[in-house]
Amino acid sequence: MRTGYTLSGRYRIVRALGEGGMANVYLAHDLILDRDVSVKLLRLDLRDDPSTIRRFQREALAATELVNPNIVQVYDVGEENGMQYLVMEYVEGTDLKAYIKDHFPIAYQEVIQIMEQILSAVQTAHEHNIIHRDLKPQNILIDQNRVAKITDFGIAVALSEHSLTQTNTVLGSVHYLSPEQARGGMATKKSDIYSLGIILYELLTGTVPFEGETAVSIALKHFQSEIPSVREIDPRIPQALENVVLKATSKRPEDRYVDAASMAADLKTSLSPKRAGERKFTPVQDDDGETKVLPLSALSSAAPVAAEAATKADSKPAAKADDEETPQKVDKKGRKKTRHPRRRKFLLAGLVVLLLVAGILIGMALFRPQMTSVPDVTGRTETVAKSRMQDAYLSVGKVHKTASSKVKVNRVVRTEPRSGTQLKRETVVDLWISTGPKRYKLADYQGDSYASTAAKLEALGFTVHRESVHSTSVPAGKIMQQSVNAGERVVPSRTDITFTVSTGSATVTLADLTDKTKAQAQSYATNHNLNLAFDYAYSSDVTKGRVIKQSPGEGAVVQEGDEVTLTLSRGAESESSSSVDQFSVNVKIPFDNSDSESESDDSDESSSSSSSSASNLVQIYLKDQDHSLSTIYKQMTITADTSVTLPFTVASGKAGAYKVVRDGHVIASDSHVTKN
Repeated sequence: MRTGYTLSGRYRIVRALGEGGMANVYLAHDLILDRDVSVKLLRLDLRDDPSTIRRFQREALAATELVNPNIVQVYDVGEENGMQYLVMEYVEGTDLKAYIKDHFPIAYQEVIQIMEQILSAVQTAHEHNIIHRDLKPQNILIDQNRVAKITDFGIAVALSEHSLTQTNTVLGSVHYLSPEQARGGMATKKSDIYSLGIILYELLTGTVPFEGETAVSIALKHFQSEIPSVREIDPRIPQALENVVLKATSKRPEDRYVDAASMAADLKTSLSPKRAGERKFTPVQDDDGETKVLPLSALSSAAPVAAEAATKADSKPAAKADDEETPQKVDKKGRKKTRHPRRRKFLLAGLVVLLLVAGILIGMALFRPQMTSVPDVTGRTETVAKSRMQDAYLSVGKVHKTASSKVKVNRVVRTEPRSGTQLKRETVVDLWISTGPKRYKLADYQGDSYASTAAKLEALGFTVHRESVHSTSVPAGKIMQQSVNAGERVVPSRTDITFTVSTGSATVTLADLTDKTKAQAQSYATNHNLNLAFDYAYSSDVTKGRVIKQSPGEGAVVQEGDEVTLTLSRGAESESSSSVDQFSVNVKIPFDNSDSESESDDSDESSSSSSSSASNLVQIYLKDQDHSLSTIYKQMTITADTSVTLPFTVASGKAGAYKVVRDGHVIASDSHVTKN
């Protein structure tokens, strides 16, 4: 993918970070949240397989539930032009494979610290019933602070069906493959434990335990050969630390650690002096009930032995006596014909061999483990599922609860092992029961940025709508109101949410107000949410009380709430006009936010009422030669303490007056305003 390409209109590709067996990785920049992210694009040869795509999306979405400082966070999953992509946290650093190569030998204490972080991440995943399936140093990142972070959780399952045909991919993963996976069995949590043991082996020795020219040869070694001793490579390694490797990499899953937490606890004390005399770990050897097939050489050697035994038995005196009692026949010449027992000996030997082979076949039939298949109980009730398991000679183990948007409440989502798996009879199978679709608790988004909030909710599955309104008190792009109340728990895929978003103040292109009366000008200002200020001047051309000029002028573009100054005519100047006093009075209008504070404490109030209470409506009345207290001189909206200058024109020796009304209440007045 070329640099500069914007994926889904949001993720701008910066540069390529690397190529893997399954996906290509790019550094990208999230244009909405303004942060660097890693983008993984599914490889071209995997994009045409519907099952791979479904698993890729399902497993990646499941991985978004994993919250752990040692797991690379998955932010988003999407598709564009047939390209399946995954958006993840960008970790600046290197992978563990390169880290081992650059820093080996690594101090034992640092090895333990790295493994403890990895085990913490795996434990979190296993608690969410997510198996990694492809744990290897290449999937573990080390950032600049030496914090380990596991990536590609769940993605490996999409690759498993193709790995046998992808040589390079297998060679990268088969070194860490558990014996049961190498045999073609299902990966379990114990399989991840095995891979962790191999990673610990590599941290301690700098190399993997098994090498080979092909993936098959390496896989064979995993279930046929014992793990080489790390102490033979480095004798300084304590026996307790080697025992962690040996137990984690036991051939039988039941001999390994119960979970990642148990392995972490054992690893934590492996350098303790108290464990200095610890013996080498040896898995418990017991009869697992499997049929032992005798080699063909054993069967072929049994016949001569049986024949020899029969011959010796016929040569004993008892046989001779028996032979003497055998009737004798006389030929035509009168000679006796003796009957030899050779034929009887061969018959007895053949019978012994026949009985021996029959016994072996009967033993094989009796002791061969009886196999059965896990029935498909998806969508069934727990009671029905248990009954089906009993019919299949299987036992139900733990019953887990899990959210599901596809399976009804109290119905089986899946089993572990999966349906169709061949198992010995009486094997334990765990059930996962649906609790219904996963619900999401909505927050209070009022005042938040619409762009980032909408992107987050849409990634979770919400359908988000926008309604835009003008506002003089809420900045553009901020959410003023939401259609679904904060605190409600809803199913994202079934929920539409509408946000009322501020576009800021609307713009107004001023009309020509010259020659308008004061009342006409005030009506225009009210309709367009403008504030008016008035000046006065004598004019012989413009009738008294009409507008001589305006500032800003006609055609100017202003914001709602802006102030426009109009100069009104006093009429023609007369001789008496010179005997007037002109002066100004400054008045401070305090802002009252008591309503806003009381409303913010009331969680049931809507955002619109909260927004309106964040400002005061102020009306000023003036009395002088040009104004009357019965009409509004100036109307304005304030959001903080504001000072205004009131101009007065009164006859010499006379007084003016003013009155200030805030939200319907008179807060200031003076009925005797003079020049001095």
